[in-house]
Amino acid sequence: MTNKKPLLLITNDDGINAPGLRKLISLMRPLGEVVVVASEKIMSGMAHAVTIQDPLRVKLVTEEADYKEYMTNGTPSDNVKLAKYQLLERLPDLVVSGINHGSNASINIIYSGTMAAVLEATIDGIPGIGFSLLDYSHDADFSHVDKYIVQIVRKVLDEGMPDDIGLNVNIPKVSDTPLKGIKVCRQAKARWVEDFDTRKDPYGREYFWMTGNFVNGDPALDTDQKALEENYVSVVPVHVDFTAHKYVEKLNFN
Repeated sequence: MTNKKPLLLITNDDGINAPGLRKLISLMRPLGEVVVVASEKIMSGMAHAVTIQDPLRVKLVTEEADYKEYMTNGTPSDNVKLAKYQLLERLPDLVVSGINHGSNASINIIYSGTMAAVLEATIDGIPGIGFSLLDYSHDADFSHVDKYIVQIVRKVLDEGMPDDIGLNVNIPKVSDTPLKGIKVCRQAKARWVEDFDTRKDPYGREYFWMTGNFVNGDPALDTDQKALEENYVSVVPVHVDFTAHKYVEKLNFN
């Protein structure tokens, strides 16, 4: 590979064979040199987990001009770390994660392996973008996403971003109504209210299966949830700083 084109690292949390990943690869290849590092199995809900108890294994599965594809047994965060420190000759110009099958808007970002990969990139000052489609189906329709994904990626490649910032991009499910455009917004204050079904396995042993409902108690007009409800692509700038800055000066132990 040469260094004349932007180097794009692609990963996801739905596994190397996920249709969303394949769609993202097809959109990114015309934009630069592409290296894919993705897990052999689904890693949804892994958040920022890293592998420390088992060996990490990597297999080169495809190599073409300006394109390589690696399969691993690691998490999305593992995959970005492996790429940065072992697999790439230089740091990528951009990490692109997804396209996730399902929403990563509002509180979902906390649990998301897709967005963990983005945040892992920003730790080393690499721009990152996570793309998610509001359709959990394996056979989700991605036919309406091309224009918006390419537009957002080109903007970041052309203009850059602050070192510690990533983008959480969510796209409404395909419908009879065309998407209205892109809205930059904030993360809604929404949450999952969990419940657990109590069940028994064939041997009579009790086990639990988590269920729940998504509750959005944030009626404001400037949130990702509102944008998605109105059929806009939502873009939320995010970073890894968890500090509650408004409370720093008020929290006084002297």
